[in-house]
Amino acid sequence: MLENEVPKLLTKKEFLDLEKKIKSWFVLSLKKNSSISGFERDLDETPGESRWFIRLLGEDKDIFTIRLMLRQRMFHYETYVMPAPEDNSEIFYKSLLTRNRKLVGATFCVGEEEAIFLIGSIPSNTLDESELDRIIGTLWAAVEQNFRSLLNIGFVKRINSDKRENK
Repeated sequence: MLENEVPKLLTKKEFLDLEKKIKSWFVLSLKKNSSISGFERDLDETPGESRWFIRLLGEDKDIFTIRLMLRQRMFHYETYVMPAPEDNSEIFYKSLLTRNRKLVGATFCVGEEEAIFLIGSIPSNTLDESELDRIIGTLWAAVEQNFRSLLNIGFVKRINSDKRENK
């Protein structure tokens, strides 16, 4: 697909078939991937969009949820990483921008209430099981590789306070 090309609009049958493919991928992945602790369909959907939540178990970040949104043209995905930094804002945001250069298929961004998210999207007509594996793996790895160091930059006072209280 060319950079300025608009993704193909899915037919109703293609959309329903893709929903089934996503659900069967969830069921299979839940059985074979120990990092996936659960998934559910978002019943409060907007017309022309299907949404799911998938819960992942991490190591540095204990648990996080990825929101998946199937639309007629694009498949969007995102996960909340952490709240806005309390300390070192300039260094924190510069670090996010630098980290974005190393990511493929996802980008750190600022969302609601200045919170930090990882987001991405692909054309819906390119979605298959291997793409779902890649998306989930990319988000899991990006959160795990960056969470602790981002905390250490953006929440220094709180971390040091917690350390003093635990002594």
